[in-house]
Amino acid sequence: MLKNDRLDEWDRSSFFHPSTHLAQHARGESPNRIVTGGSGVFIEDRDGNRLLDAFAGLYCVNVGYGRTEIADAIAEQARELAYYHAYVGHGTEASITLAKMIMDRAPKHMSKVYFGLGGSDANETNIKLVWYYNNIIGRPEKKKIISRWRGYHGSGLMTGSLTGLELFHKKFDLPLSTVLHTVAPDYFRRDDLSMSESDFVAYCAAELEALIEREGADTIGAFIGEPVLGTGGITPPPAGYWEAIQAILKKHDILLIADEVVTGFGRLGSMFGSDHYGMEPDIITIAKGLTSAYAPLSGSIVSDKVWTVLEKGTDEFGPIGHGWTYSAHPIGAAAGVANLELIDKLGLVKNAAKAGAYFKAALTDAFKDHAHVGDIRGEGLMCALEFVEDRAGRTYFDPAKKVGPQISAALLAEGVIGRAMPQGDILGFAPPLCITESELDRVVDATRQAVSAVLK
Repeated sequence: MLKNDRLDEWDRSSFFHPSTHLAQHARGESPNRIVTGGSGVFIEDRDGNRLLDAFAGLYCVNVGYGRTEIADAIAEQARELAYYHAYVGHGTEASITLAKMIMDRAPKHMSKVYFGLGGSDANETNIKLVWYYNNIIGRPEKKKIISRWRGYHGSGLMTGSLTGLELFHKKFDLPLSTVLHTVAPDYFRRDDLSMSESDFVAYCAAELEALIEREGADTIGAFIGEPVLGTGGITPPPAGYWEAIQAILKKHDILLIADEVVTGFGRLGSMFGSDHYGMEPDIITIAKGLTSAYAPLSGSIVSDKVWTVLEKGTDEFGPIGHGWTYSAHPIGAAAGVANLELIDKLGLVKNAAKAGAYFKAALTDAFKDHAHVGDIRGEGLMCALEFVEDRAGRTYFDPAKKVGPQISAALLAEGVIGRAMPQGDILGFAPPLCITESELDRVVDATRQAVSAVLK
């Protein structure tokens, strides 16, 4: 294919990129990458670079790139029926089939799935459902939502508020007053280094109890959390965390939303993170791994408990006043059906567990004695290294040094994509679930070279 040399010009003059330094990009001071293809765990750009994508796009290409089974399903659906809405009971074979496939895989107490397009709109749906639920059962004051600092739940008004990262609040007048934040279950970043893991869990629980006490349980509708913190640092919870948190939520009759946009469909080595950690959510958010990002699609899975109230509400007040034009879009649904079939056929959930354990062990072997690697953590195929200036005293680097972004850039120069995570010098990995041990060895070797280049 001939290179279109005007694309770079058009990109910088016409394209508003997300999460980008807009001025630097428009002036041509930062690189852009025009991606042209992909296969397995690799992507290719128009300059001929072949890069091992150890972040699966944005945690989302679970089955890997170039799966013709999904491409064929999309094409066939587009030829047969490119679009029809899902309002007033309309469905398609793809959307109905996918809903059944999701419910067959979801925790047993879940009831129905509502489809959207992305994780942000799914979490917006979830908040509206929490408010509707509490209005129907006569608790109109129970509307506040508790999230965690360092959590990520989207970029909308409510979902950007739920997100507990400064970048997504700064100069956007967020968070909104309806959203409260409690401490992140990040044991490495605990203020008191003398705390044991169980002490820290007790601290997280006590902070949540204190927040509920201050605000009043009768004003709080739901608690939202990722089973594993994703964009906030790829941080698995300390042992016993979810058990302690759920006990408090049940005590105060507060709904639990499990944001499984990243963890759903195999990333932790379990079909759902809720199963992995013994969570019993009232609503589960899904997206990314639902279609492996071959087409946009998300979902809100509601429990039997919530669904019963939603039915009651429509009996009393008529059809529920919520919908998206592209809900259950047939092309996205067709991609989801083919994707879930592939996840099963290729045994990717099991591979995520096995490959993830191998990867974490290899990272540990490579960096356990490094003076500037403060933490090596992960669960399934979500792993991270956190860098510090002084490991013994857990002293962080000056953010102005941008150590994390430097290491990510050095890794890219080695032909591997990792992600510099925000609010810390953290290098994150979340490769496609089809990755092999030899490909993971390459990631570890490249990371070793990148770290050596930056932290000589």
